[in-house]
Amino acid sequence: MEPTETEAAPARGVSYKTMTAFTPADEERRRGVRRMKLTATCMLLFVAVVYVLARLASHEGAGPWAGYVAAAAEAGMVGALADWFAVTALFRHPLGLPIPHTAIIPTKKDQLGVSLGEFVGENFLSEDVVRQRLRAVGIGSRLGAWLAEPEHADRVTAELATALRGALTVLRDSDVQAVVGEAITRRANSQEIAPGIGKMLEKVVADGGHRRAVDLVVARAHDWLVLHRDDVMVAVEGGAPGWTPRFVDRKVGERVYKELLRFVTETRDMPSHPARGALDRFLTDFASDLQSDTDTRARVERLKGDVLGRGEVQDLIASAWTAVRSMVVAAAEDERSELRMRVRRALLSLGTRMATEPKVQGKVDSWVEGAAVHVVTTYRAEITSLITDTVAGWDAEHTTRKIEAHIGRDLQFIRINGTVVGSLAGLLIYTVTRTLGA
Repeated sequence: MEPTETEAAPARGVSYKTMTAFTPADEERRRGVRRMKLTATCMLLFVAVVYVLARLASHEGAGPWAGYVAAAAEAGMVGALADWFAVTALFRHPLGLPIPHTAIIPTKKDQLGVSLGEFVGENFLSEDVVRQRLRAVGIGSRLGAWLAEPEHADRVTAELATALRGALTVLRDSDVQAVVGEAITRRANSQEIAPGIGKMLEKVVADGGHRRAVDLVVARAHDWLVLHRDDVMVAVEGGAPGWTPRFVDRKVGERVYKELLRFVTETRDMPSHPARGALDRFLTDFASDLQSDTDTRARVERLKGDVLGRGEVQDLIASAWTAVRSMVVAAAEDERSELRMRVRRALLSLGTRMATEPKVQGKVDSWVEGAAVHVVTTYRAEITSLITDTVAGWDAEHTTRKIEAHIGRDLQFIRINGTVVGSLAGLLIYTVTRTLGA
């Protein structure tokens, strides 16, 4: 009778009974084992009966044939008993007797697990075996041919989009924002920006790229002066001494306003205006100071630190991540988005190249081989220990019954063959002996 789920104490404090529980298929196998056991036992009883009858017939003077039959039956019994002992010794002590080197599976289970792990590690997880098998498979060409099919590229694109969307959904915005903000701040603080800004400004001025900005500024200044004449007048009059007459202040204000308007208008309309040249020289000198002047560079670094430390800048970084995440998620969900279409085209192109270009195939095969070899050589001990620890964790009696259910029926053929072969061998030996004796 089979042990229940709660019987047989688990080894190493861990129960694997649910993992190795008997299934309906196992129960059917066990019934097949019992039938084969009965068949093998019946053959043993048959040859035993034949032996007894043959011996009785020989004593009654039945003739020489009785001796041949008795010899064959006797050898058949020996063969059947020997093979019964051998098969039974694999799983339990024959007749319950603690004979040495019997009940091999339950008593040597842990050693068998270690041996199995070592066998797998030496013969399946070696570098040469892994490289040879992967090279024979030709992963690069096969993967390329598969990926070059549009429906397969669509499938991979959809899976990548799902994975990307899932990853972005799982990530907490606060964590990503903190990491991105810290990374940007650290990178900015570790690198001086003044020389780079100076080189960029120098090139912009040399190429005249700043002139449009100057045009925009002076045009806006002209428009502002036209619209705010009274404001300029009030500002000038308000700065005049208190002892000057009001009409003098007004005349001065009008004069200042006209000069300002004339200066801005001429600067706007004359590309060669001296003010523009002065601005060019100023920007050129400033670009040079940014690259070579120690005091200027130090001031820029202090300004950079002040800007990065402001909460508004960190909020800008956070809002940028939120916007990017929303944009990527939306693109991943939309089957017709530019992102997914580009990925699909890239996969089709990669598949075509992998399927047709030996150089690309070689690179892919080399990469796969290298990755597989790294895994098996780095984690070989962990993989083999999984086998060893799993086998060690199985309950001995339960495991024995499980194994017997799977291979016991075939082992019973050993008993049957032993009976037949033993009978034939006994008959042959008896015949040779009689012949030589005659």
